[in-house]
Amino acid sequence: MIATTGMLPGGYWDAEGILHREFELSILTGRDEELLAQTKYPESASLVTALLSRAVRRLGAISPVSRDVARELLVADRQYLLLKLRQATFGDVVQANLFCPWADCGRPASIKFKIDDLPVDEAAERAPFYAMTLSAEAAGGEGDDPGNELRREVRFRLPNGADQEALSPLLAGNEAGALSMLLARAIQSVGTLSPPSVEDAAALSSMARAEIEAEMERVAPKVELNIETTCPECGRGFLVPFDLQRFFFGELRTNADLLYRQVHYLAYHYHWGESEIMTMPGTKRQRYVELLADEIERLNHGA
Repeated sequence: MIATTGMLPGGYWDAEGILHREFELSILTGRDEELLAQTKYPESASLVTALLSRAVRRLGAISPVSRDVARELLVADRQYLLLKLRQATFGDVVQANLFCPWADCGRPASIKFKIDDLPVDEAAERAPFYAMTLSAEAAGGEGDDPGNELRREVRFRLPNGADQEALSPLLAGNEAGALSMLLARAIQSVGTLSPPSVEDAAALSSMARAEIEAEMERVAPKVELNIETTCPECGRGFLVPFDLQRFFFGELRTNADLLYRQVHYLAYHYHWGESEIMTMPGTKRQRYVELLADEIERLNHGA
């Protein structure tokens, strides 16, 4: 089985406190492509979890990688693995059509970039949990208040795939509630509250929430998914937020018909069984199709 290896920008901490960063990623087979293309909700976080548990062959010393492990990977690590899986499945170049967002233009435009060109920042600090101290103002007390010191200590972990799955139902209709839930899940303690409830997280001052979010942002690994491009018509630049999950699974849906055509073509000419062809990655199937097409072309011209 063809595989690619690399290092996660963050990493997975197991129950013994061991950090696992090196991964081995297998290329999707026809069976994987078929399953994912037929999924009703291709942008869901739970589907990413299922995909990674199938595609990540090894994570450090962990093999196989269960859904529970895939679910607990940091958000940026999941994005990075999706990028590498997309690169292995469809190639390094990404091209998408869109419209210029400037109101007086709105003309068709496109973006084209290489996955390896996307900036990836490794974690500033690697730890299963992080500690910080809120400012006195954020904690809601005076600086010389003895009790205020206790309210200022915060311990948290970084958001992961399990958080994404839990928040998915809320994001569309209640973004503020989703953020409160995320903070309640990620924060291990605030002062003497351990762990805080969703109501406790919602009751934090806006300054406290901002300081906690800023510290999470500072220490977390990052995958830059905002692409700079220029409209070919009006010449003005703009940022395109690249929705990796929706785009990747959209490509799989688009290629579902191609998958069945490849299976039919190879089975018809080589007399291979469907199960045999469906175990091949897309790049290998395409290579056989091209070789077969070249050979048919040669025979037709009597070469």
